Amino acid sequence: MGTAFITGAGVRVGSAVARALGRAGYDLALHANRSMEPLESLAAELRALGRDVTLHGADLSDAQAVDALGAEVREAHPALDVVVHNAGLYERVDFEAVTREQYRRMLAVNVDAPFFLTQALLPSLRAGKDPLVVHLTDIGGERAVSHYAHYSVSKAGLVMLTRALAVELAPHVRVNAISPGVVAFPEDFDEAARQDVLQRVPMGREGSVEDVARTVVFLAREAPYLTGQVIAVDGGRSAQL
Repeated sequence: MGTAFITGAGVRVGSAVARALGRAGYDLALHANRSMEPLESLAAELRALGRDVTLHGADLSDAQAVDALGAEVREAHPALDVVVHNAGLYERVDFEAVTREQYRRMLAVNVDAPFFLTQALLPSLRAGKDPLVVHLTDIGGERAVSHYAHYSVSKAGLVMLTRALAVELAPHVRVNAISPGVVAFPEDFDEAARQDVLQRVPMGREGSVEDVARTVVFLAREAPYLTGQVIAVDGGRSAQL
């Protein structure tokens, strides 16, 4: 089927995407930073399905580590068919309290890493079959959300990177984004905070990480004419004011 590279693959959405692509027949290059132990367990699970799996560790806030990761993956996989930029930072901080360090780190992980990893992996993508790049973005990249200014700026940048690369890398490389809704609450959300979010979701319930994973597989296998799009997998939340 081909080979897929996924950042932040150790837990949550990233691990679900890895499992879905593995079940779809893709060999896998999996990245993690702090989640190497669950990543190794995931790799064993996928190898049991007959998939070839390579593991790659890097701190995506470190530009040199990003460059090294790109070179490492490119060397290990001269051809790539799918690249999923799933790794990201998320934190609630009042605008007036955001430091330059927090701001720069947020943009480094959420925008710079996808930008420069895709740049580094272009030779492998161009050697792939109907190659696809997927960015994981957020409603905060298109709608203003209080207390998340630096996060929203980073995701808005990722949305525009999706569209810019879709234009520049066409016709050979497709680039799309998926904007998940409530599929995996942050660990610091209590029940009241969860219910406050869910009441704004027309479907009235939480989605699942598998909803996102299935969308990645759809883009990879069933959507050869789809590029430059942001697909909301959010139970209708982004459809209303």
